Amino acid sequence: MGKKSKKAASSSVIAASPKTSFWKTLCKQRTLLLMLLPGLLLLIIFKYVPMYGILISFKNYKSSKGVWGSAWLDPLFKNFITFFKNVNCWNIIWNTVKVGVMTMLFTFPAPIIFALLLNEVRGKYMKKSIQTISYIPHFISIVVICSMLNGFGSTTGLFNDIREFFGMARVDMNNGSTYFMLEYVGSAVWQTIGWGSIVYLSALTNIDTSLYDVANIDGANRWQKVKNIAWPAIVPTTTVMLIMNVGQILNADFTKILLMQNDTNRSQLDVIATFVYQKGIVEGKFSYSTAVNLFSSIVCCILVFGTNMIIRKTNPENSLW
Repeated sequence: MGKKSKKAASSSVIAASPKTSFWKTLCKQRTLLLMLLPGLLLLIIFKYVPMYGILISFKNYKSSKGVWGSAWLDPLFKNFITFFKNVNCWNIIWNTVKVGVMTMLFTFPAPIIFALLLNEVRGKYMKKSIQTISYIPHFISIVVICSMLNGFGSTTGLFNDIREFFGMARVDMNNGSTYFMLEYVGSAVWQTIGWGSIVYLSALTNIDTSLYDVANIDGANRWQKVKNIAWPAIVPTTTVMLIMNVGQILNADFTKILLMQNDTNRSQLDVIATFVYQKGIVEGKFSYSTAVNLFSSIVCCILVFGTNMIIRKTNPENSLW
């Protein structure tokens, strides 16, 4: 009987231990939890609470009646059907995908390459100077960037001066959409290459310097050090950033595209973001524009989950979840 009671007591302790350890952990980490609380509250208030507003995608929204008072659509997915029946629908989706893919194709690897090159700079002051200069474009307003592009792309602008130097004819690069992708992606790389390299440089600083000492003893050159020491150190960070960047493919820089549009290229540069702006803000079709934006968000969410699933299959250690 004594043995049975001991076993029962031990099993009850084991059963109760997870809860006890959980509350003990919370108690021990109370300071960190208090520090987390303001950010968590802001996230809930400004990110999660407003999500109920997506209901207007399925309603005949009237501002006088509010979200809950507005009547449901019949059929429920009427706004989505209307969008896909729009004659410009697939052109808008194609423009969005094209801009997103081309932007990611150049802006994603550029900070990685820049960080690896900057990590090889030995002069302390030279390295800091290059870093500071590369960060500056990130803080320039999009309005200013677009003004610069419009000025440089004119027939008397800097870009045409460069073309003339190499024996090419002057053209109005702001007329039509021929040079839009070059200007858009080029300016995006210029803006993000320095700022985006910060996270990779932080990962590179965690490398054990003794690895470089061993590599020097073995006679490794700089390329071999980058390939076998620096690159493996930033692979986990690169993977996470890739997953997050894939989720932004349909979220083109709305402000820049809107400011780069004119009468000669408006139809060719229409993307989901500008379409939502036109229908929602300009025309006041809030339900319709919300439905289109919800469609974009769902596709981005699927892309994130899909990319993470592929990475989890190939390299489980580097997946987000």
